[in-house]
Amino acid sequence: MKKTSERDDAGAELFGLSNVVKVIVTLAVLVGAFAALSGRWNWWAGWTFLLVFGLYSVTLSVWLSRVDPGLAHERAHDADERNQPYERVLLPVMVMLEIGLLVVAALDGGRFGWSHVPAWARAGGWMALTAGGAMLPWVFRTNTFASGVGRIQADRGHAVVSSGPYRFVRHPMYTAIIGVMLGLPLALGSWWALIPGGLLALLFVVRTALEDRMLRDELPGYVAYTRRTRYRLIPGIW
Repeated sequence: MKKTSERDDAGAELFGLSNVVKVIVTLAVLVGAFAALSGRWNWWAGWTFLLVFGLYSVTLSVWLSRVDPGLAHERAHDADERNQPYERVLLPVMVMLEIGLLVVAALDGGRFGWSHVPAWARAGGWMALTAGGAMLPWVFRTNTFASGVGRIQADRGHAVVSSGPYRFVRHPMYTAIIGVMLGLPLALGSWWALIPGGLLALLFVVRTALEDRMLRDELPGYVAYTRRTRYRLIPGIW
């Protein structure tokens, strides 16, 4: 037992290290892209976001690999033949919109200044980013099945989770991500970037509806859970 535990711990540390390397590579690409697109190094909104994003992502990767290596591994392998068909359509579109959001924000907020976002709206954007970022660790700590894609994780003993944030809405991870997608354009100082950000938020609403239907059909106990927790994303609304 002791040898098995030590082996698992070593595997978790190695997996956490690989995730950190991926985050660092992603951050390096973003720094280069932001520098090229914004055309200046004094775009404080962009560089502040990248600094916060980098620190947050590294911390979250290390933490998740330590507290739940199974979930960390699941979330690192999104492309899978077991995914629902709708995911194969939505995921590439979402990736393109995420790239579009950052490109438009860098061109608008950094280089050309097409739009002016007042301080109160920028502050609101940062508040949305902070709230979304704070909710994700709560989701991951509560739900070991919080995959990055919609699928029934029979290989991991998938079961209904109804505690923590799942007491209030059925898809709190998507609630957090939608807040980030809507807050990021404002934090970066670009009204125009709200177009891809808003489309992303809309696609997450669609994804929520499709995933919720899949869980109703395929996950034992989920229908009973929906009777207790009525709302999918926003309490009292939907």
